Amino acid sequence: MSILIRNVFLEGQNVDVLIRGNRFARIAPDLQEQQAEQILDGTNMAILPSFFNCHTHAAMTLLRGYAEDMELHTWLENHIWPLEGQLGEEDVYTGSKLACLEMIKSGTTFFNDMYWHYPGTARAVKEMGLRAALSSVFIDFNDPATADMRWEECQELFQSYRNYSERIIFALGPHAVYSVSRSSLERARDFAQKHRLMIHIHLSETQAEVDQARKSLGKTPTQYLNDLGLLGPNLCACHGIWLSREDMDLIARSGTPLIHNPTSNMKLCSGQFPYPELSGRGIEVGLGTDGCSSNNNLDMLEEMKFASLSCKARYNDPTIFSAGEAFEAATRAGARIFGLEAGHIREGMLADCILVDLTHPQLVPDYNLIANMVYSAPGDCVNTTICDGRILMLDRHIPGEEEIISQARETAQKLINSRAN
Repeated sequence: MSILIRNVFLEGQNVDVLIRGNRFARIAPDLQEQQAEQILDGTNMAILPSFFNCHTHAAMTLLRGYAEDMELHTWLENHIWPLEGQLGEEDVYTGSKLACLEMIKSGTTFFNDMYWHYPGTARAVKEMGLRAALSSVFIDFNDPATADMRWEECQELFQSYRNYSERIIFALGPHAVYSVSRSSLERARDFAQKHRLMIHIHLSETQAEVDQARKSLGKTPTQYLNDLGLLGPNLCACHGIWLSREDMDLIARSGTPLIHNPTSNMKLCSGQFPYPELSGRGIEVGLGTDGCSSNNNLDMLEEMKFASLSCKARYNDPTIFSAGEAFEAATRAGARIFGLEAGHIREGMLADCILVDLTHPQLVPDYNLIANMVYSAPGDCVNTTICDGRILMLDRHIPGEEEIISQARETAQKLINSRAN
């Protein structure tokens, strides 16, 4: 497959962009001699790298608007987990397709997911054409029988995940230190080292989590993971709100990336992400939306804005977490964290990109495109989304989107009805 995008705005000039296979092949003004199977008119469009949603639970689109305005642990233990217990693989498949649809519509082509019924999410990713790092959530609450059952499932999934798509990265998903036993965390460490896998975990999301760890473990969650040998570049640690200076130093020395989820953190009042202290230590920070029941959308444009503004407000400093830093966290940082040659519009890089409508009212005038994308752009400014050299959305249309929405409505209603009964 080849695509030629003509006369598109890139870093201060209009150029033609040629995609061959899944890579950017040529980028230069006026590539008249080049031929392609599909030609797109990029007039009044800008080409930008697509977004990396580095922490979410995709199928929770089915829980959007359910159990609102609650403290995290009450919300999670009394409402979310009981409803999730009724989900089957087909439900997760339907919810994940809706999530993929929403992400494509707002320019995201990669997401890092932790959820139940892994095959359902994997099928959705394969069909919708996105990239993803997928982990099956692992929770054992210190029960050996549950731990053994979960590990058997994990190993079976690892053996079969390559059957879904080469765009899928297999990861391990121990939920958190308070929900996973020490022996299971050690298993995850050893399995990840043996097979060179990422580990996806929630870390120090609430003060209660840290207080519980200090009481039961005698140390913070970060210190505990460090003692177990889990900190490192392959550990994708999400939230990272309640961190001591020692915690931050351990994270920095180990090269562990942190994923900031500003909207979810604000909605659940989990706390404030200490971005200046972390970035000042050279810690890689990515952005994520978290799930739709605590956000309530998967729009990375909105996430960039909240990340920047919440930080400025907390520290009373308008220069902190600039537009450029927020855009970096949503694009190139995600690519680095997951080891993908993406996040740049450059020859030889993976052809993951978006075309943004420069005539959209909220992108006019265009003094600073990146600032506009972070502070003013809505999701519908994205006209075209391309992933792995394949057009997923053109002129804001995605094939089959009406059916995906209809199926999700039916599935959500079925869940609520079963909960009521």
